[in-house]
Amino acid sequence: MSHEGIRIVNADDAQREAEQERHLHADAVTPKKVRVMKTEGTGIEIDWKDGHRSVWNFAWLRNACPCATCHEERDKNGRKPGVPKPKAQALLAMYEAPARPVEVTPVGKYALKFKWNDGHESGIYSWDYLRRVCQCAECAAKG
Repeated sequence: MSHEGIRIVNADDAQREAEQERHLHADAVTPKKVRVMKTEGTGIEIDWKDGHRSVWNFAWLRNACPCATCHEERDKNGRKPGVPKPKAQALLAMYEAPARPVEVTPVGKYALKFKWNDGHESGIYSWDYLRRVCQCAECAAKG
């Protein structure tokens, strides 16, 4: 008997995976208008076809990178998307430039890809992912 494909997860992981699999209506994950405030260095705003509006700052987005490496690192440390890595204690804190995109490009009609000023560029931020990690008060109350 083979046990391939069987995975034992804790209740928190099971709940998170169930939430990720929850189907969203097409209008909820279809942008009507996308504004990337790269010049201002502030973040992105998306008005969705269902009337909802989402706003994220660039630091939050960088800390929520959906690539496999970042996702695994967050899971290992129990951090949610958008929560920064804890800083190592040092006598003299080194300056770290705030996260900002050097380049933002659309990926087909389903996502955005950021090339960050720290050199990272492997995350693809799908519309579905961005809607699921919306930080507005309404979405935070649901989550």
